[in-house]
Amino acid sequence: PAPANLPKAYEWPRTAHPKVQTVLSPLRARPFSRLPPSRSPDPTRVVNPRAHRLGQLSAPAAAMEDEEMEKKVQQYLQRKGFRLTELALQEERNRLSTSAVSDVALARSENDPARYCDGYGRLRTWAYSSLDQYKHELLRILYPVFIHCFMDLVAEGHMQEARSFFHTFREDHEVMHSRDLQKLEGVLSPSHLEEMELARSLRQNKFKIKLCEYSYELLLQYLQKTQALVVLGIINEHITFEVSPGQPSLISDDADVVALIGTSKDLAKQINQKEVHWGLLEDSVEERMEKALSESDKIEAENKEADAEDNNKASDSSFKRNSEGGKQGGSLKKTKKDKLVGATGKNIKTETSMVSVAPRVKSELTLPVTPVEVEQSILEDLRNRAQLNSLALPSVSFYTFLNTHNGLNCSSISHDGSLVVGGFSDSSVKVWDMSKIGQSTKTSSSQGENGSSQSERMATLDEGKRPYTLFQGHSGPVYSAAFSPFGDFLLSSSSDSTIRLWSTKLNANLVCYKGHNYPVWDVQFSPVGHYFASASHDRTARIWSMDKIQPLRIMAGHLSDVDCVQWHVNCNYIATGSSDKTVRLWDVQTGECIRMFIGHRSMVLSLAMSPDGRYMASGDEDGTIMIWDLSTGRCVSPLLGHSSCVWTLAFSCEGALLASGSADCTVKLWDVASSTKLLKAEDTKGGSTNRLRLLKALPTKSTPVYSLRFSRRNLLFAAGALSLNSS
Repeated sequence: PAPANLPKAYEWPRTAHPKVQTVLSPLRARPFSRLPPSRSPDPTRVVNPRAHRLGQLSAPAAAMEDEEMEKKVQQYLQRKGFRLTELALQEERNRLSTSAVSDVALARSENDPARYCDGYGRLRTWAYSSLDQYKHELLRILYPVFIHCFMDLVAEGHMQEARSFFHTFREDHEVMHSRDLQKLEGVLSPSHLEEMELARSLRQNKFKIKLCEYSYELLLQYLQKTQALVVLGIINEHITFEVSPGQPSLISDDADVVALIGTSKDLAKQINQKEVHWGLLEDSVEERMEKALSESDKIEAENKEADAEDNNKASDSSFKRNSEGGKQGGSLKKTKKDKLVGATGKNIKTETSMVSVAPRVKSELTLPVTPVEVEQSILEDLRNRAQLNSLALPSVSFYTFLNTHNGLNCSSISHDGSLVVGGFSDSSVKVWDMSKIGQSTKTSSSQGENGSSQSERMATLDEGKRPYTLFQGHSGPVYSAAFSPFGDFLLSSSSDSTIRLWSTKLNANLVCYKGHNYPVWDVQFSPVGHYFASASHDRTARIWSMDKIQPLRIMAGHLSDVDCVQWHVNCNYIATGSSDKTVRLWDVQTGECIRMFIGHRSMVLSLAMSPDGRYMASGDEDGTIMIWDLSTGRCVSPLLGHSSCVWTLAFSCEGALLASGSADCTVKLWDVASSTKLLKAEDTKGGSTNRLRLLKALPTKSTPVYSLRFSRRNLLFAAGALSLNSS
């Protein structure tokens, strides 16, 4: 029987010997939970966790009664010989006393800024000392913890400690997150956390980190063992884990397994379920020309066959007396030539089939009428088009700007390579005619908003000296310029928030389009001309037509600057790349976002559409290029090779090759055709981490590559400004 003087709550249960452990149940401490600041304990007093059970007793009286009760329980256990239970009781008592002392220490250190440095430092040491097989997965946790430790220190007003913490550990993340670190380095007060978009996004959204099951268990064991409250709080509030069974992921996939998510994650899933008609434009000019070309080729082939038969008959009747060896020699030459023609004809069919098999869709826009002379020019280009593949690489014509004195902001090349334009920081636009390079210029004109008299005076002053045509009208640096598909018009955009349309035939400014509120970073003509799209610092993209001064559509949704824009080949969609590290695809007719591509780790600077309309390439500030499948919204292959910003991308006419130009002074050629075939095959088997094959790197001496363009004949044009600093 239990002693009579024990409190009712501790009556001894009338059970057998194995149940004697139940006497410990009232003494077990509750799991520790971090109190909010408003309910933090008084650091000057030890709080008894069981004081509320003792009614109105004072703290000393409650402590005395607790001690008496514990002594009696201990005496009873000794008298009954329950040695193991007595030891367990003593251990529990020691743990409770330690917990009470730690509560006081926690309360005193609640506002101690050193706890962030200590918590992150211990986590960092543990992660780097983990098993090599799981280390790269555990190291992924460091960046989110580092970022939020720094921002919490700033939010609490510990600015000096925050700067010290930031500079002590920033080297851990310099390689993968240099762009974010440069922005966060400018946070100097708690108000900056609310004003800076990146900081606001980091605090409002969560990081998603992929770990294997064993790595996740190791992390849980570490947190449970060390009781790292600062790290635990950050992980619970700002990180979500995607745990997968089996072996850890590859180190090469580290860039893809840590992503900032929030409401945009569910939004992207919802958006990417919409249908995309990625095919080619129905009854396009090039398609009509290709049909006409194929029909003319058939007629020519039939005529040649008929002529060959006639020649054979004539040769049989007139050259019967010729020697047998001569006949063999002539037939040998003819068979070689026929084989060569057959091979090239077969090659053309296989290469063009990549585009011809794409589905055809109707345009949602009213398309302009193509002039007859333009159709004839396209037909001639198609007739003389070089067929490219991994074994037949393109010829490259590189235009280098000299003596720009760092004033060249952008450049563009016309579709036939005959014209090159440069946009400059002094608000000027200059166009060079390649056919006149090296010749003395007799006429050169420009026109501003004041009319022709001013332009005539300027032309007269510089007549015979200027090898380019000067266009003036902008009142700020020019950031983008683009030729129309047929080279008769030119668009330019500027920091003055305007877009200007120029005539390359009249050398005059035709229209000034006003609609954006901030600098316009990019402007691009549609594949059929007449319509164009713009991208701006105001976080919007807009669609315009040449005959209207107001935009037709406004695409709003990006969280930061829209840095680049590109039309889909069927003119029904435009793609935009942004500083928010995402690429979006928009429906031209409705203005809705129908695809959101998430995967880049820095601002997206360049875009390109494949000729068949199924794939899109995007390049970012870190030098990474990603190939996206528009139908699924997934990245089918990242391209790793550039060491600096990828400023321009271009697909070859049949889609077999992708060219990329970068600030690292190189042009790189990638094998798209064979790699996408492998990717399709591997998708059916379950997926793979295949990368596109780099065919060739073409380095310049000291010229960053600003723009690339494949002509209709598959000649690759490139342009850039000589930079002595980059050598």
